[in-house]
Amino acid sequence: MSSTITELLGEDQKYLLEHRCETIDSSRLHLPGPDFLERVLCGTDRNQRVVNNLARLFGHGRLRDTGYVSILPVDQGIEHSAGASFAPNLDYFDPENIVKLAIEGGCNAVASTFGVLGAVSRKYAHRIPFLVKINHNELLSYPNTYDQVMFGQVDRAHDMGATAVGATIYFGSPESRRQIVEVAESFERAHELGLATVLWCYLRNPAFKTDQDYHTSADLTGQANHLGVTIQADIIKQKLPTNNGGYNAIAFGKTSPLVYQKLTTDHPIDLCRYQVANCFMGRAGLINSGGASSGASDLAEAVKTAVINKRAGGTGLISGRKAFQRPMPEGVELLHKIQDVYLDKEITVA
Repeated sequence: MSSTITELLGEDQKYLLEHRCETIDSSRLHLPGPDFLERVLCGTDRNQRVVNNLARLFGHGRLRDTGYVSILPVDQGIEHSAGASFAPNLDYFDPENIVKLAIEGGCNAVASTFGVLGAVSRKYAHRIPFLVKINHNELLSYPNTYDQVMFGQVDRAHDMGATAVGATIYFGSPESRRQIVEVAESFERAHELGLATVLWCYLRNPAFKTDQDYHTSADLTGQANHLGVTIQADIIKQKLPTNNGGYNAIAFGKTSPLVYQKLTTDHPIDLCRYQVANCFMGRAGLINSGGASSGASDLAEAVKTAVINKRAGGTGLISGRKAFQRPMPEGVELLHKIQDVYLDKEITVA
């Protein structure tokens, strides 16, 4: 195992690398691997063009043909504002540098907006898979509201040579049912055109904050994943779980005591394993997000998240701000360190 990985894990090394999952056994999962498409995806109702584009996505970058993916997402300029996103590094106001970072960083794909990817599509769409984000939340409207609205149509993403489209649903929000319908219809159109689909399965409701913030609880995010796979997302993006017991704390909805007694523990790998289980036991790959940049600790945090995701049975990481809010060589290094976790054969599924 890479000494750099163990050094970055620090005091968490034994806790994460030696953990044995005794909740949901890995033998029940459809795990990532070089044959994942043939073993899992080719038995679905996806048409051949979707399978081809998934093969292109899984077959690109440093993780090509491993069954794992590393994706660079840079769509934060719409919601968080371009200033908040790119002031730390002015290079990324220019869309070309976003795509260059993904290429130099050895990513499987670059995920961004219609505007960013459309600005350079003829130069780069054949060089790296494009994942076009078709809806966004924007916070220039005053007073702020939290709603995902469509910024374009799937056909446009197809015309620019995209490999996949992505969307966000704020599950639990008052607008979520409209978003479910919009995204389900868009994903159906994407599959008709042969594009793969990636869903950001985020939670959003102030009622999910009580004694703790349960927007990242394993039980609630797991259910969001399950809804996302139900509308035929090929890959699910989810935040790493930080706690559990959201259903009980908020006292709504239905679940089973077995979720807490047998299917999860407090260990982060077991909590992430429950997220994977809700992705039809891994038939749809789970990629966890890298989160906001916090400075000097970014590299260690990214590697830790990758280890948790891989050992839980996940499919990879989608990390943006930790990479693009720093000079490009440092961003490339961070992306490579994430990928090194998935390339390391000594880091196994728990």
